[in-house]
Amino acid sequence: MKKRILLVLLSALLIAAFVLTPHIGRADLGDFSGGGDYGGGGSDWGGGSDWGSSDWGSSSSGVYSSRSGGSCGATDLFFVVIVVAVILIIVFTKSKKSGSRTVTPGATRTAASKLHPISELQSRDPNFSEEDLRERLQNLYIKMQDCCRKRDVEPIRPYFADALYQQFDRQMKQLRLNRRTNYVERVAVLSVDLKGCYQDKGEDVIVAEIYARITDYTLDDETGKVVAGSRDHEKFMTYEYSLSRPVGRKTDPRAEGVTERHCPNCGAPLSVNESIKCPYCDSVLTFSDHDWTVYSIKGISQRTV
Repeated sequence: MKKRILLVLLSALLIAAFVLTPHIGRADLGDFSGGGDYGGGGSDWGGGSDWGSSDWGSSSSGVYSSRSGGSCGATDLFFVVIVVAVILIIVFTKSKKSGSRTVTPGATRTAASKLHPISELQSRDPNFSEEDLRERLQNLYIKMQDCCRKRDVEPIRPYFADALYQQFDRQMKQLRLNRRTNYVERVAVLSVDLKGCYQDKGEDVIVAEIYARITDYTLDDETGKVVAGSRDHEKFMTYEYSLSRPVGRKTDPRAEGVTERHCPNCGAPLSVNESIKCPYCDSVLTFSDHDWTVYSIKGISQRTV
């Protein structure tokens, strides 16, 4: 009972510290890469996460700005909270058995029992290529990090469900507001594994796992100083991407690298690769009704070396 009370009090104090403290954004697009390693089952963007009911979700992900009108009083209170929290952590740690260890979890993977072999999808869509989709996800991941550095995610808008894109866009706006730039360098996608597929609410869904190596850090635009992350330490990241498209939609064998579409507003032919706006009427095109779009990204694990 005493342990439970200590945990509740500690949680309340840490939440208060989080609210009162200016937060520097975690790195990579989606804020899955942070200062502390994790693994196993935490940050979750897209369907099924807290993002649906909150602009910024939980404290485990998102770029947060300092509270407006902050004062020295709030800062002093923050240090008091931290001191008390540290004391409680020490007390609680001593009460546990020697040698025990708490591991910060990542997001929970989609249950294997829910997934069907990709071959089932290929039987309904003979032109579907696992190799092409893996290559597309690899290129998309690299482009995402470049967009994060430029603080502009509009070039990748067609590849994401609108709700997920809006979350990315808010992250970039917060970086611009804080006058900070996130750099993700030495990016290497080590593997893309299509774990399986299933159908849900009239959509075909593919679950893919991406394993990547990155170096990330955030600079203050005015001083050029590193305010988060490291230029030197590499992070090995594991993500789970969920992609969907309407059931019955089939792969267009004519689309080789560039997806041919027509503007939904004026009907003009479009080649969607780098550009997502119709050059005739400025309408924005997305793939949600035509092709595979990413609607959820989960941070499964991070290991820093």
